[in-house]
Amino acid sequence: MSATPVSADLSVEIVGAVAVVRLTRTAKRNAVNDALVLDLRRVFESLGPEVKAAVVDGDGDHFCAGLDLSELSERDALQGLHHSRMWHKALDAVQFGPVPVIAALHGAVVGGGLELASACHIRVADTTAFYALPEGSRGIFVGGGGSVRVPRLIGVARMTDMMLTGRVYNAEDGERAGFAQYLVAKGQAFAKAMELAEKVAQNAPATNYALTHVLPRIADQTADHGLMTESLMAAIAQSAPEAKERVRAFLEGRAAKVQKD
Repeated sequence: MSATPVSADLSVEIVGAVAVVRLTRTAKRNAVNDALVLDLRRVFESLGPEVKAAVVDGDGDHFCAGLDLSELSERDALQGLHHSRMWHKALDAVQFGPVPVIAALHGAVVGGGLELASACHIRVADTTAFYALPEGSRGIFVGGGGSVRVPRLIGVARMTDMMLTGRVYNAEDGERAGFAQYLVAKGQAFAKAMELAEKVAQNAPATNYALTHVLPRIADQTADHGLMTESLMAAIAQSAPEAKERVRAFLEGRAAKVQKD
């Protein structure tokens, strides 16, 4: 199926069981405006049951260069609060939507672009990727969930350094810091992300849901509460007919065993 434009700024293509969601503001380095934020929310809230995983990509040389500052208007405190909450709802739709989401990162992964990437569950970067949070030098603060999600990837100290000093991480240092779980050659991020998405799409739906919705919440709980939540989710997942068949297939030698790459 060919890509279907959602708007001038975003397209969606269904490839098998994978939805490819692509930012298409190429002339703006895929900088995010309000319309694009709302488009992203609508897409992830309306994925059909045939979709089992998604890939977020950016058209052109960059994943996303952040907030489109040309649209930054004079807002009072309440308007600014509502604007930030609009981003939160959109990126919550990515992180806590119906399917696991893999980001294919290249070029600029900056500001709001890093906030979008951090809402995805797996990040694949190629060697052109670079990461920055320039809000500090511009007199503003992250508002799209970055203060919650980015420290979970790289730690509070690294994020503080980035915002205080304007530090930019290249692809290699970014992988070591935790921005991405995979680092591939230039131009290969999307192919690797698709490979992973197709593999993820074959998992039992209950397991994917547990990993994308329950595991992050367990991480926020006390140890005792987390262990109880784990037990409840484990009981639910293993009771599904599909889980029983998969375990049976393994015990009968019909399923592949874990192998070292």
